[in-house]
Amino acid sequence: MKAPCVLTIAGSDSSGGAGIAGDLKTFAALGVHGLCVVTAVTAQNTRGVDAIFELPPEFVTKQLDTVMRDFEVKWAKTGMLSSAGIIKAVEAGVKRYKLHLVVDPVMVAATGAPLLREGAFEELKKLLARAELATPNVPETERLSGFKIRSKADMRRAARVISKLGPRAVLVKGRHLKGREIVDLLYVDGKFKEFKSTRVTGEPTHGTGCSFASAITAELAKGATMDEAIGSAKEFIRSAIECRLDVGKGTKPVNPMDSLLLSAELGCALDEVGRAAQLLAEDPSFARLLPEVGSNIVMALPGAEEIRDVVGLSGRIVRVGSSTHLTGFPKLGGSQHVANLVLTAMRHDPRIRAGLNIRFSEEILRACKQLGLSMS
Repeated sequence: MKAPCVLTIAGSDSSGGAGIAGDLKTFAALGVHGLCVVTAVTAQNTRGVDAIFELPPEFVTKQLDTVMRDFEVKWAKTGMLSSAGIIKAVEAGVKRYKLHLVVDPVMVAATGAPLLREGAFEELKKLLARAELATPNVPETERLSGFKIRSKADMRRAARVISKLGPRAVLVKGRHLKGREIVDLLYVDGKFKEFKSTRVTGEPTHGTGCSFASAITAELAKGATMDEAIGSAKEFIRSAIECRLDVGKGTKPVNPMDSLLLSAELGCALDEVGRAAQLLAEDPSFARLLPEVGSNIVMALPGAEEIRDVVGLSGRIVRVGSSTHLTGFPKLGGSQHVANLVLTAMRHDPRIRAGLNIRFSEEILRACKQLGLSMS
């Protein structure tokens, strides 16, 4: 299988949450092959950036030339470009290889550390003229437009101003504005489109912008339209923020691999529930354990909090005469009663992820105790 190759041109993050590390994880999760050109090496953790070592612009060029000699690359995204010299080298390379570019105009880390030299700002604005899409957040939008952003009307005005710098499209990200709803505003071909999502958390997260821009770039490389790419990336980053990693002692990084891992877990749960239900239905002795309402068997995904995160049977295992019969099929949200029991148990012990309802009797309770099962 020939996977699309996508290039990230950015700085490294020794905490693994953003920059090159976050980009490559996002690319892998979305099924594209990630390539990288490192612009700077940082000494940082979840609490902040201690030091930045910029690579010489000629070495940035060398990396890009070497990669392009071997791989077919149409789409690239930029992240941390800290100096004017590095930006000039990237701009020349993008022009030379006719790359379609997504520019994430990174200026400040999530912890507040500056990632763009003062003298590099004008060169960054010039790079935007090479971009298919620019993805500034509110503080970056304020810097690029020259005025404060306090409302959607301000976002619209700023998008028009930034578009005059040359990018084909501008996506102003609204996560820094207050409110339960996050609105990202796309301006392209003189028209606006809003992408809305419910705010997952009010606390800062690390790597959000990097992973979001990388997700958009990956989807564009796979052939999606701009609207489709942004919509898919919104869902992707929502999940990555929702399942952010509790590591380190500072800002929590997003988890770009979450959607991939959940897909694998979902496939496993669907298979496990289906096989277990089939085994029970084929065992004649199970009829003695069936309650009047029938039995359902469920398996929750890791970290499940709602019924929609639990695989259960759309039907039940029921009694037909003296034998059992399986109705329905495994699906997310396939059970309410048994799923709620498992979700409650998981709040006490996350390792308890599966459940089955059976008929109540003193004889069955005694049998459970003889099996060494915990009773509660």
